Amino acid sequence: MDILFWGGFLIFIGFLLFLDLGVFNKGSHEVSTKEALTWTFIWIGVSLLFNVFIYFAYENQWIHGTMEGVEAMSGSDASLKFLTGYIIEKSLSLDNIFVIAIIFSYFKVPLKYQHEILFWGILGAIIFRGLMIVLGVALIQEFEWIMLVFGVLLIVSAIKMFSTDEEEDYNADKNFAIKIAKKLFPVAEDKDGKFFVKINAKRHITPLFICLLVIETTDIMFAIDSIPAIFSITTDAFIVFSSNIFAILGLRSLYFVLAAMMNQFKYIQISLVFVLGYVGVKMILIYFGFHIDTLISLSVIIGTISIGVVASILKNRKGRTT
Repeated sequence: MDILFWGGFLIFIGFLLFLDLGVFNKGSHEVSTKEALTWTFIWIGVSLLFNVFIYFAYENQWIHGTMEGVEAMSGSDASLKFLTGYIIEKSLSLDNIFVIAIIFSYFKVPLKYQHEILFWGILGAIIFRGLMIVLGVALIQEFEWIMLVFGVLLIVSAIKMFSTDEEEDYNADKNFAIKIAKKLFPVAEDKDGKFFVKINAKRHITPLFICLLVIETTDIMFAIDSIPAIFSITTDAFIVFSSNIFAILGLRSLYFVLAAMMNQFKYIQISLVFVLGYVGVKMILIYFGFHIDTLISLSVIIGTISIGVVASILKNRKGRTT
């Protein structure tokens, strides 16, 4: 039953991706703010509807193998954990969006090609994150102390985020994937939005493909933060995976909503630092047998992000009046 459940979920995600790029966004085009907002709300709506399905799936025990305890989770508990995991991943993806904007600016990627690059980037992210979640679940099953390691990792990441200026420190030439790609393929300019071109019967990679590689490897680094963060809420593999996937499915549209307004949210990064630090401490407490209720964690995360947004808005208004 669980195999069919997982298989059906993967088919459903594949269908959503097909509709996105194969039906609604066939050609390369510049995504307007209105279009991006529409898709952002659509993805959020689909995610919330799926959470209703999560409720019935766990309430009726359509899926088994939970790691939460001897007894399977109730539908309300499962849906709350899915929602909390979804919001954590969505929140942490904001920092990812800032870095993606820097990468696009670095490579001077035209707006009409950014949508397709992000699509393939998200497809790769689904595969890599799936593998990392499987590995994470296996590690937690085998070694209880891995929760302590994850907690420390998140706190270190929070400190690094607080002390790092990503835009100043960014240098694509340091990316190991680019170094390997350039050794395997020659690089050629391309103005048609292709990842590969043939010149004199020899395959060349384009700057767009190099940009995609950078986004993929960057997402892996972000996943090292976000996936352990969700493990602080639940160790149920399906909830961890599905909440993570639904959060990044809407990342592309969210990027086009926020890309033009990133400088307006000056305090969001501080909020994300607090979120990472909070879940890191939470994981350390879990290792020592102290558990914080999921509803409390959800409230802390939503409250922290909300404070960052409101503080940024007030700061901007104050700046305009002075």
